[in-house]
Amino acid sequence: MKTIGNQIQLNESIQSRISYHKSLIEKIESIREQVKLGGGKKAIEKHKSKGKLTARERINKLIDIDSKFFELNTFAAYEMYNEYGGAPSSGTIFGIGKIHNRDCVIVANDATVKAGAWFPITAKKNLRAQEIAIENNLPIIYLVDSAGVFLPLQDEIFPDKEHFGRIFRNNAKISSMGIPQIAAIMGPCVAGGAYLPIMSDEALIVQGEGSIFLAGSHLVKAAIGEQIDNESLGGALVQSNISGVTDYIMKNDDEALETIRNLVSRFGKNQKANFDRIESFPPNYSQEDILAILPEDTNKPYDTYELLARLVDNSEIDEYKTGYGKTLITAYARIDGWAVGIVANQRNIVRTEKGEMQIGGVIYSDSADKAARFIMNCNQRKIPLVFLQDVTGFMVGSKAEHGGIIKDGAKMVNAVANSVVPKITIIVGNSFGAGNYAMCGKAYDPRFIYAFPNSKIAVMGGAQASSVLLDIKLKQAEKENKIFNDDEKQKLLNEIKNSYESKSNPLYAAARLWIDEIIDPTLTRYYISKSIEFADNNPEIPKFNVGVIQT
Repeated sequence: MKTIGNQIQLNESIQSRISYHKSLIEKIESIREQVKLGGGKKAIEKHKSKGKLTARERINKLIDIDSKFFELNTFAAYEMYNEYGGAPSSGTIFGIGKIHNRDCVIVANDATVKAGAWFPITAKKNLRAQEIAIENNLPIIYLVDSAGVFLPLQDEIFPDKEHFGRIFRNNAKISSMGIPQIAAIMGPCVAGGAYLPIMSDEALIVQGEGSIFLAGSHLVKAAIGEQIDNESLGGALVQSNISGVTDYIMKNDDEALETIRNLVSRFGKNQKANFDRIESFPPNYSQEDILAILPEDTNKPYDTYELLARLVDNSEIDEYKTGYGKTLITAYARIDGWAVGIVANQRNIVRTEKGEMQIGGVIYSDSADKAARFIMNCNQRKIPLVFLQDVTGFMVGSKAEHGGIIKDGAKMVNAVANSVVPKITIIVGNSFGAGNYAMCGKAYDPRFIYAFPNSKIAVMGGAQASSVLLDIKLKQAEKENKIFNDDEKQKLLNEIKNSYESKSNPLYAAARLWIDEIIDPTLTRYYISKSIEFADNNPEIPKFNVGVIQT
């Protein structure tokens, strides 16, 4: 066991770093609070005037007193759909909360946002909620209050494999897996959306507010000429006492939420995966130091061991292949008592045993080979993996190519792709190109994936990409006999760079669910620990096979 880390010596440069990161965190938290207002104060007042609780109030009453709702995908749809007035948090709130001390996935439509209508990203967010329930064997609770598909964008939500219908398919699959699903109809539930609560195991409906039908009264009149009001068509009494579609009639939101709690309280106990956990010990250094370690410019180097010293218990690691493949750190450690295997990009420039210099944040053949072997070890021993991404990609050039960088990189990607233990990914800084894949980006099924406010996610760095894109534009202009002077070239380069950088921003990624949440770096231990705690609910870990790996 090796103790790592050093005390941070405060100086003007370090204070500047801290201030920079604190300002980024404050900006993210300010946007988060705005997003949590949903459709805004007026829409909330209108919603509550009907005697209804807001989606967030419903969740707070559903979970255990003094427990904390672990919200995910808060920034879904951020700055998307602006031509339609926006869709804060995609009009749906989801996360994990404790009900009678049992972790449950909770999904709640926010009816203050376009009456809870489903945008394309709403469907994607609901699918992510179901994926988390499946992967972690967690019961799922749906609090339904939705006007159905947002019709102007129906072509982007209706027919494809990962669209609206996949949710109902998942309802059936989740039920067949023995994972409980309970739905409370607390507002309108229309058309295809009616299948979600009814394909759940049990459905409650709030009298006077909840209604469920394949077609509302207006569409019924248009389709078959029948005149009927919504309550008589598909209200609580009709669907519970006549059709038998719903199982419980509730007089209000409070009774519905209390009934859900009662139902969950009787669930049987499941086996755990039993990932190893012992008594938790804090790191030897303050987690606040993380803000002093990370540079303001993500292109600048820093020592990743100092970051790890603020994350792992007692600031202790058992490092695997310490002197080999130094641009990746592979180590066994504990985080909040949980045994973990850590794969982290070393951002410092390092010197190999042969005296060669290697660039920090770049994956070389030796580091890829080391990581693949370490990942296989963790899978053999049932140790969850934590990936700390700050990667600019794989090494390029003739020396790297002749040394088999593609083969070694493929070996690492193979191991990551076939890994069966829970993988938790934190994007600490850069996440570029194939490095994103090798370090368990979203395409490689991390159980949970988070990003720091300073992170960047793109196919390559902004400076390189802007240069390439400028060259393409200039060549196109030449074909049209257009010539740019130096000032015009610089202006065009700045426009390209600004556009590219805006799409590398973590808010852009969070809006599209490429990450589960943007987190305060000082809370990293908490997020990793909770993620493993949730993953521990699923005792089924498939046999680990890596397929063909070239040696």
